Amino acid sequence: MKEKTACFTGHRQIPENEYDGIQKRLESEIINLINQGVRNFCAGGALGFDTMAALAVLSLKEKYPYVQLILILPCKEQTRGWTEADKKIYGQILLKADKAVYTSEHYYNGCMFTRNRAMVDNSGVCVCYLTSEKGGTAYTVNYAKQQGLRIINLAPSSSSAPPAVSS
Repeated sequence: MKEKTACFTGHRQIPENEYDGIQKRLESEIINLINQGVRNFCAGGALGFDTMAALAVLSLKEKYPYVQLILILPCKEQTRGWTEADKKIYGQILLKADKAVYTSEHYYNGCMFTRNRAMVDNSGVCVCYLTSEKGGTAYTVNYAKQQGLRIINLAPSSSSAPPAVSS
């Protein structure tokens, strides 16, 4: 099952001038993964890259109805403090997802890390948007590397460079 599953992790803040390029690379990479046999895509439901990835999978389900969006969520209070607009998008993603799993009933310090490890532990590929060596995204990507996942980083190393991809 792991070889047919990919997870997403990325920063909550995406520079506006990079958004369209990242979105195009993300959709292209999801299609590449589908063509390689990946059928399940796990997203953590956070703002930023997680939301972008979940929406991309849902959009591609129209052409590839056999793929599944699986939300692995840290807790039921994840949207506390979010704007109403962000909560609405999250609610739409939650309704359209094929499955939603909560790693905890309530928020606790560390529940995001538990969610991230659950996504990695059930995946063979990690698609990320990583621009910093600090924070939750860096932790998740490093954990994915330790677990032997193929890492696909969609963040350009410079404004004109292609995204970094490592095995």
